[in-house]
Amino acid sequence: MLTIRLPADIENRLNALSKSTGRTKTFYAREAILTHLEALEDIYLAERRLADLRAGKTQAMSLEEVIKHYCLED
Repeated sequence: MLTIRLPADIENRLNALSKSTGRTKTFYAREAILTHLEALEDIYLAERRLADLRAGKTQAMSLEEVIKHYCLED
C-alpha cells in the first residue's frame, strides 16, 4: 500500500486523465513509477559511485582497461 500527496495541479491533471480515459488514477501512478524507477535507480547508483570516486574509495578505469579486464577484445 502506498499513499502519496500530490500538488493540486498534478492531482487535477491526473483526475482529468483518469476521467477522459476511463482508467484509474492508481493505474497511471503505477505506470509512472514503473516507467521511471529504473532510471532513478541508475541515477542513484551513478551518484554514489561518483561520490566514492571523489572520496578516493574507488578508482576509475579507462575504456581500454575495462576491455582488457573483462576480455572483451576480438
